[in-house]
Formats: sequence, structure tokens, C-alpha cells
Amino acid sequence: MPRSESDPLAALRQLPSVEKLTRDERLADLPRALVLREARRLLDELRSALAGGGAAATAAADRLAGAVAELRARCQAAMRPRHRRVFNATGIVLHTGIGRAPLPQQAVDAIVAAAGSAVVEVDPLTGERDQRELGVAALLRDLTGAEGALVVNNNAAATMIMLAALTAGREVVVSRGELVEIGGGFRMPDVMARAGCRMVEVGTTNRTWLRDFEQAITPETCALLKVHPSNYRLQGFHGTPSLAELVGLGRARGVMVMEDLGSGLLWQPDLPGLADEPKVAASLAAQPDILCFSGDKLLGGPQCGILLGSKAVIARVRSHPLYRAMRCDKLTLAALEATLRIYRDGDPLQEVPTLRMLSALESELKVRSQQLADLLPGACILASESFAGSGANPARPLPSFATALRGGDDLCDRLRAVDGVPVFARVAEGRVLFDARTLLLEDLGAVADAIRRAGG
Repeated sequence: MPRSESDPLAALRQLPSVEKLTRDERLADLPRALVLREARRLLDELRSALAGGGAAATAAADRLAGAVAELRARCQAAMRPRHRRVFNATGIVLHTGIGRAPLPQQAVDAIVAAAGSAVVEVDPLTGERDQRELGVAALLRDLTGAEGALVVNNNAAATMIMLAALTAGREVVVSRGELVEIGGGFRMPDVMARAGCRMVEVGTTNRTWLRDFEQAITPETCALLKVHPSNYRLQGFHGTPSLAELVGLGRARGVMVMEDLGSGLLWQPDLPGLADEPKVAASLAAQPDILCFSGDKLLGGPQCGILLGSKAVIARVRSHPLYRAMRCDKLTLAALEATLRIYRDGDPLQEVPTLRMLSALESELKVRSQQLADLLPGACILASESFAGSGANPARPLPSFATALRGGDDLCDRLRAVDGVPVFARVAEGRVLFDARTLLLEDLGAVADAIRRAGG
């Protein structure tokens, strides 16, 4: 399509019709509705730029010659799903930006199996209406020994419904040092206000004593709340009462005790670097009335919020009107059930990717880094630091190894845009690092291929 350098009107006259542009044989393999939609948008952009004159009109005239190629590229970009698989080479195991916990294969298979019609709110033996979370609740009771269990769509929802159902209109005492804000502006004071309870903060930023809680209890006090700080860590002169101490005080004064555990480590044996991360079993041993934690963090399952407690307290939470708005769908329940079955019957350290990554030894990671480096000319391996991520074990790195290539943000941009499965990595001191802790051994060949296609 020739253009006139001096006359934008001439270029306007050269604009093809939508019909002519979309009938080009180079677009024949693309969905017709998509081609038509993108063609109209492209022609509207070119028409506006040409009518405006100046440099924009000149650039638009230049684009006319490649209109078909540009249209094809735009259609291919529009067809690319936003929620697609990526390779996580960042070293952050629970990376919020790319979906936190990668699901076990059993959970993936369960989601596929439940994607059609599936048992949700019906007893498969009698055909009678039933509660949707019975399967996962039974597994949680078996695994933890809790009397009651409930699942909602994330831990923020779990905290909200716990407070709304049990403390609305009453006072809840919480340490000033635990009034956290996590990602997305989730602030504990705001959540408590929206839940309808009256927050009573005690202590100081760095230290709260049991006597601070005791002195704050009044006839209007409904509960004592303990919150895991999740995404930050206090060091030096600091402290707060243990959950067991709060439970003892609560029993003596007739008020409930509840805990937001944050990430929630269901796996009981110690994991390297996670010695300070609170475990679900330890909290339950203190016998709070109710606690909650995430399903898609250290548990390694789908996004959900898990509540455990006495049968009576869990029943009160489930009967709250908010439960219907916060309940999980069949795909989440299927994935969670499959993940919990691994904890009960399988080998979580091998079958749950999150635990597999967190428990990997340095020697194993060094070998994995070298295996990737051997596939990439010019690559070397370096000692690295990885992190649990998503508020788990904050500010405490896990020793790791990474495969390194010369490059910067431009290579990272190309890696994220590569066709197929993109790669998310990180840049440090003029090198792009591919951390072995978050790369599974079976993915190394595909990762190397993606790096090569991105020009790495």
C-alpha cells in the first residue's frame, strides 16, 4: 500500500475496508469474529492518527503497508490467555504474582475430573441435599484432631467471617504489634471494623505483656485475638504473649480466644529455614476456640481459608449469612480434598510441590543449577538466596543456587513474553538468575528451550 508523504488525506483514502483487510489469506486460520473485532480497532486507530496529521499521521501511514501482519500479531496476542502456566525461576516459592502454591498433580487431576458435573451439595448415597464442604472438613478433622472445620475462599475471608460471626457488637482485644497490613491493603483494624466488632489495642509496637490483655478485659470483651505478623519480622527487644498464655487468660475470664495463623504450616516435622513459622498442630494444642490459615501458602493447596475449632463455634460461623458469599466452589474443594489426601495417605515432601521446594537440600539445588547451565551456552552457577514468600518466614532467606546468564531487564521482559510457557526470573548485578529452588527437575529442558527462544 503506497502512501503520500505530504498528504494525510491520500493515506486516509488508501485505508482498506474491514472486509478487504480481513479476507486476506494470511488471516484465514484465525477465528473470524476475533479478526473482525481487531480489524475494526486497528483501522479506527489508523484513521484517527491520519486525520490528526503530523508525526502521528506519518507513522500511521507507514503502518498501512504492514496492516495485515500487525492485525495477525494483534489477534495472536488477544488469543493468548492471561491466566496461563509459567515457569517460576524467581526463587520465591510462594510468589503471589504468579499464583502462590503450585498444585500437586493429584489436585490438578481432581480439578479436571470435577470440571463437569460433580458431587457438591448432595449425598452420593442417598441423593439428599448435603453440605458442600463435608469431604474436606472430615479430612481436616482427621489430620488435625480439631472438632470442627470449615473452608471459605481465602484467609482474609476466614478472618472476616470469624470476627463477624463471633464478635460483632463486642470488644476484641489485640496486641498493637499485631495490627498488620498485608498485600492488597488488607489491614487488621479495617477488617475488624467491617466485621462489626470494637477493636481494643493493647501494648506497644514492639512489646505486649499478658497483663496488658488482662487489664483490657471488660464486661464488653468478647474475645482475645492473636495475629501472625506474616510479612514482617520484629527483632531485638520485642515480645507478645503466647497463644497458650492467652487461652489460659481467656478461660479464666470467660472470653473466647482466636488466632489468625496467616500461612499456616500443616506439615509437622521441621523444615529447613522455617523453624519460627507457627504450626497448625502447635496452635491447636493450645486449644483456642477457633483459628484460621491459608490453603494456598505453606499447605501447598488451592486458594482458600481454613477455619478449625470446636464443633459449636464452627457451626456458628457456618450459619452466618456471609458464609454463602465466601464459600468455595467445586474446583477449589476438589483440589483441596486431593491435597489433604496426600497429607493423610501419601508423601507430602515429594508430592506437594511447595514442600518439595522448601525442603530441597543445597547439594540438590547445586546439581539442578548445573544441569540447567549445561543446557545454556555461556551460563554459570552462583550461590543464591531464595525465600518462602507470601508472608511465610519473612526476611529469612533460604540458601540456594541459581543458573546465571549475562543480561538485564530486557532479557527478563523477553522471557515473560516468550511463546509457550513464559519464564519469570530475576536480575542481580547484570545477570539474569534462574533459581533452582523454584524450578522442578522435570521442567529444566523446557525452561532451557524457553530461554533460548527468548534470546538468552
